[in-house]
Amino acid sequence: MELNKIERFIYRLIPNFILRRLLHRFKRFSFFKETRLTQTPISFDMWYNQKVLLLSSHAYWPVHATSRVGNYKNIYCGIETSPGYSPGNYIQAFGKIYIGDYTQIAPNVGIITGNHDLCDNRKHVVKDVHIGKYCWIGMGAIILPGVSLGDYTIVAAGAIVTKSFEEGFCVIGGNPAKLIKKIEPSECVFHKSEYEYNGYIPHSKFDEYRRNNLNV
Repeated sequence: MELNKIERFIYRLIPNFILRRLLHRFKRFSFFKETRLTQTPISFDMWYNQKVLLLSSHAYWPVHATSRVGNYKNIYCGIETSPGYSPGNYIQAFGKIYIGDYTQIAPNVGIITGNHDLCDNRKHVVKDVHIGKYCWIGMGAIILPGVSLGDYTIVAAGAIVTKSFEEGFCVIGGNPAKLIKKIEPSECVFHKSEYEYNGYIPHSKFDEYRRNNLNV
């Protein structure tokens, strides 16, 4: 949801303690209440910093004030998935980034789609990144260009992921990341929230938003 200049001006004039009490009463701001029990609840402070103070304002999902997101139009966020929601994330979308439903990303994670050419550092070699559903990217992990991770891939903290693990259902870790453990698919829980949002957008409206606004 985007605010126009007049709305931002008015919201900056109104004390925050009043806004906190008022906004959740309006349907336009139903995400405050409906995401409250999800893995990525949209807080008033996160919304205010992003949409009123214009920190990562164009991203269609909640982004922490300390995270950096480049080229949001190249990023597909599944249900309840918000790259940059945690502090210190760096999401570099020279290429395209696809992240599936209910995938969570810890603090200080980097997801990178472009790297310098070995023989000419003025040039970037760009490759898309695909991350499946129900994945967990641990703290400080880095996903490098061209990587594809299947559903239920758990990336250990501090891992540097240089190659794909498309089969998913596994734990990977290390530098470079290697297979640590396989996960039995029948034991995995494919949970769903009562209210489903792609960022700030109700899932029922996301396909239309995607067609009109995104490159993914």
